[in-house]
Amino acid sequence: MSEPVDLLIVGGGVNGCGVAREAVGRGLSVALVEMNDLASGTSSWSTKLIHGGLRYLEFYEFRLVRESLLERETLWRLAPHIIRPLRFVLPHHRGLRPAWLLRLGLFLYDHIGGRKLLPPTRTLDLTRDPAGAPLKPGAFARGFEYSDCAVDDARLVVLTARDAADRGADIRTRARLVSGRRVDGLWRVEIEDARDGRRETLSARRLVNAAGPWVAEVLGQRLGVNAHARVRLVQGSHIVVRRLYDHDRCYIFQTGDGRIVFAIPYQGDFTLIGTTDRDYRGDPADIHASAEEIAYLCAAASDYFARPVRREDVVWSYSGVRPLYDDGASEARAATRDYVFELDETDGAPLLSIFGGKITTYRRLASAALEKLGVPEGPLGADWTAGAPLPGGDFPIDGGPALIAELMRDFPFLAPHEAARLVAAYGTKARDSLAGAKSRADLGEEFGAGFTEAEARWLVEREWAMTAEDILWRRSKLGLKIGAEGAARLSAWMTRRLGVALPDTIRAGAA
Repeated sequence: MSEPVDLLIVGGGVNGCGVAREAVGRGLSVALVEMNDLASGTSSWSTKLIHGGLRYLEFYEFRLVRESLLERETLWRLAPHIIRPLRFVLPHHRGLRPAWLLRLGLFLYDHIGGRKLLPPTRTLDLTRDPAGAPLKPGAFARGFEYSDCAVDDARLVVLTARDAADRGADIRTRARLVSGRRVDGLWRVEIEDARDGRRETLSARRLVNAAGPWVAEVLGQRLGVNAHARVRLVQGSHIVVRRLYDHDRCYIFQTGDGRIVFAIPYQGDFTLIGTTDRDYRGDPADIHASAEEIAYLCAAASDYFARPVRREDVVWSYSGVRPLYDDGASEARAATRDYVFELDETDGAPLLSIFGGKITTYRRLASAALEKLGVPEGPLGADWTAGAPLPGGDFPIDGGPALIAELMRDFPFLAPHEAARLVAAYGTKARDSLAGAKSRADLGEEFGAGFTEAEARWLVEREWAMTAEDILWRRSKLGLKIGAEGAARLSAWMTRRLGVALPDTIRAGAA
């Protein structure tokens, strides 16, 4: 048995990886185990936003919104390659929320979160502004435009894990927690490697349960602990269609049932539409966007766009489960998105379970979790992650074009859109992913959409990728552009490279 680590984390989503990174920076020895791939649960099925959550103001979640808004620009500075500013257009829909209420909410949104870099809200005349062109003629005369940010959610998780590992954390994917118990003031946990079935016992002074939708299962079935807090599983589904309009702004639409739906430019050629909110009671591993949800999103978008969105327009759909803290709200959309901790200190071996949370506040959650466990600030000081860029993010927020130009100068065989994609994924590490190639032939086999063997090797060696799905739907979203033949060749290459064929566990594919 290995020496005990100070902290063992169960779950490789954004919360678990955030805690791992924060803990290493505080001087702890850290191990993290994830039963599938990093970000393979809730963290890769979001609306891909770093945002305050405008609609949470209606539920008086002022602390959560303020904390989220404060984090927007901090995260943007730490990872400008995977986070970018967006402008959202909110058309005023007569018969729903009045214009004065929308403007009041946006005034609060602009002023409670310390906005410094993002531009403020402005009022739009949609009969003249280009943002009105895709909308139904004559239906929407007035609108508002405000700021938030987009994020590559799965890459945020992977880069957080990469930084934690570079600082000394032991990150293990495809490592399933079988059981755990307290022995002589320590946690003894058994894990199983999905690649060969080998089992190993790890020991730790503290345990963090960041298993997301499986947080209750880990507590009750794996650790034999009764939880007082309860998790509420809420399903959120999205659809992707071919690009619906030419400009680069997003839309936020009100719906008749009080929910909101986003329409966001996505991966260049597409528009992302989501999300839904409904309680989910099945196995989180089996979730998929239902026909009812797809129809709902199509109808919500069609209420606003001049060109209707039909079921046959959907090229991809995905769905995830949000593991929210059960605060007793009557509707899923009203359930709090704030995070809640439950600490069990039985026999001197603390166990901290995490309920809820959102991507935008993952850094704050990690710090609060360690404070709850009584971990001191450590050698890097308070809030050290606020000034430590994620891998590849060590460049100015407006420095992307210069990085793309440098990459094309040093690798002249790259097309402009290929260089832009690499910078958007890897930032200052983009050249490393090319492995010093002098020509296109040096990149090895090409699988489609400019994705090559050299990049695949980088993702295997540096980012824990083990299947084609890990690459095509989490490390990138090239599954939308690489066809079945290219995906099959990549899968075969991965099997040869790793010497084992792992089953794909994600729920992605044609709608």
